[in-house]
Amino acid sequence: MLEKLKLTEEKYNEISEKIMDPDVIGDTALYASYMKEYKSLTPIIEKYREYCRFDRQLKESEEILGDASSDHELKELAQLEYDEAKEQITLIAEEIKIMLLPKDPNDDKNVIIEIRGGAGGEEAALFANSLYRMYTMYAETKHWKIEVLNANPTELGGFKEISFNVVGDGAYSRLKYESGVHRVQRVPETESQGRVHTSTVTVAVLVEADEVELEINPTDLKIDVFRASGAGGQHINKTESAVRITHLPTGVVVECQDERSQYKNKDRAMKILRSRLYEAKLQEQNNKIASERRSQVGTGNRSERIRTYNFPESRLTDHRIGLTIYRLEYILNGNLDEVIDALATADQAARLSSQND
Repeated sequence: MLEKLKLTEEKYNEISEKIMDPDVIGDTALYASYMKEYKSLTPIIEKYREYCRFDRQLKESEEILGDASSDHELKELAQLEYDEAKEQITLIAEEIKIMLLPKDPNDDKNVIIEIRGGAGGEEAALFANSLYRMYTMYAETKHWKIEVLNANPTELGGFKEISFNVVGDGAYSRLKYESGVHRVQRVPETESQGRVHTSTVTVAVLVEADEVELEINPTDLKIDVFRASGAGGQHINKTESAVRITHLPTGVVVECQDERSQYKNKDRAMKILRSRLYEAKLQEQNNKIASERRSQVGTGNRSERIRTYNFPESRLTDHRIGLTIYRLEYILNGNLDEVIDALATADQAARLSSQND
């Protein structure tokens, strides 16, 4: 590991010189490429230099402790520094191991989140809206941009389904753990008897795929246009602005009717379609890696029940890692970092374990 870090530091120093080169600065694309690499390496190099500093402290302390001519007071001080250095070296080494884990190439990308009401009818639709609100409030704390791509609202203010784009640095790295079935236990607003009901909502987190990454043959597409309609007859278009795109080879169907412009709806539908096909491609690649043990934390299996939101107990439980938090309203107000940090840590631990086996 140390040899690898030494070579990485040499590369880091080379990049540091290049980004100061006027010729490189003048080439916008090249400069951006070097800066991106420089930025990604900086935390690792800083941690490695910290490791080296404590390693030197350890060796200097060892010399004093092994020197018969050193006085008692000096040896006591050296022992303290030796113990501190040894402890820090162990901690930093573990941190570096995590930092050197292969990075998910999609971590820095934007995402498309699709939320659909499952079992529970109108109550599921209302909770779909609660989850949409939670994710938008979380995005605000990260200064990410939200854009609704398609929505199918209900008369009571819920969503049968809603798809939206999340644009921002590291969006996928944080939100990828949200894919799966979310279960809610609460007294529905539509229930007069005060009984607790259980409903489900499915969440899919898709990487926003670029056109370069996934080429779609226009002849593989069937495009239909129709008149858009909203909840309770609202926002009814007199023109055929809604768009339905069917990808013939896979049978994937995407509809968009949120915009009054047919061209905008088509553009949004293509964005969702591209991301769904990209997800299927990633899943196929993952399934081929039979020898690699993958953590269940981040697989994004939509049929897997990942979390329960229990309102009577103000409890959130993430079933993948056995995490329970009794601050449900706080989390639903967009404070998701505690949950996501725990999931990311569990994912890292699983990958470290797999790497060591």
